[in-house]
Amino acid sequence: MISFFYESVEFDLKEEAISSWLNKVIISEKKKEGEISFVFCNDDYLLKINQEFLDHDTYTDIISFDNSLGNEMSGDIFISVDRVIDNSKVYNVSEDEEMKRVMVHGVLHFCGYKDKTEKESSLMRLKEDEKLAMFHVEHR
Repeated sequence: MISFFYESVEFDLKEEAISSWLNKVIISEKKKEGEISFVFCNDDYLLKINQEFLDHDTYTDIISFDNSLGNEMSGDIFISVDRVIDNSKVYNVSEDEEMKRVMVHGVLHFCGYKDKTEKESSLMRLKEDEKLAMFHVEHR
């Protein structure tokens, strides 16, 4: 089950359509949907998590905590709405499009994809594009 929580922020998210799409993403990777929570927050909220749990003192758009067991994808994905909005301007895409990219990025981490090296980042970007295309085909 995919759940959505909002910590002192608002974002107009079509939760049912997003849940359906992300479930199909998970199935396309031959995985099963477990308990996945998306927590939408502001920069300061996510910075505190970054400092406390990862010992990083930087702003970021997403932090994911993977609790998957075997092929069942579970975990918590924290997303800074502030970063998503700013990044949508930097990359010249809609806020909605950037939010979907960040959300699927978190799910892809649970599926085993990494992004620490240039090669891993390149594969992650290809997978993001592939999975974003699934949303656009399904919701035309």
